[in-house]
Formats: sequence, C-alpha cells, structure tokens
Amino acid sequence: MKEEKNVLGLTTIRRNRGISLEQIAESTKISIRSLEAIEQGDFRKLPGGIYTTSYIRQYARAIEYDECALIAFYNGEMARDAGTAPNGPNGKGGYGGLGQTSSIMGS
Repeated sequence: MKEEKNVLGLTTIRRNRGISLEQIAESTKISIRSLEAIEQGDFRKLPGGIYTTSYIRQYARAIEYDECALIAFYNGEMARDAGTAPNGPNGKGGYGGLGQTSSIMGS
C-alpha cells in the first residue's frame, strides 16, 4: 500500500468539499499528476518557477483554500530544501545579518 503524504490536510479539505482532482484538472488545465504533487507537498514534481506558484494558487482557489497560506508553506519547504532560513541563510534577515541596506548606505 502506497503511503500518501497529506500536506496541510488538502486532500481531506478537497474531498469534504466534494471536489475531485478530475474537476480541478479540467477547470485549471493542470495535470492530475501535478495536482497530486501539490496535495502531497512534493513540489519537485512541478514544472518550477512561476509555473509552480501559479499551479499552487490555482489549486488553492479551486478548493477555496487560502492561497497565501499554501504559497507560504511552499516557500518554507523550498527554503528548507535549499538549507536556508526564510529570512536569509543565517536566519537574521538579509544576507550576513546586515538587515536593511539603508543602514549601509547611510540613509
């Protein structure tokens, strides 16, 4: 039996709302394979770049889920996979913990 990862309970939310992956695929023109990847949090299976964020937003709209929450989850996963903190590589904001550039530029 294949164990499925259910990210943020998306599969359950979709099913509770009576929406099938086929319906979403038809209305968004996103493949069922890509929709399943979103539900399982396997974002590496998506095409990348702006297409990935577009797919995630369309999926969220289709199941009436908060787009921002799903994109934030995606961004967190990508930062974790890249080994960086969301606020920069050291978690202090920016790069090297310098903060805003205005403090460097003297303005």
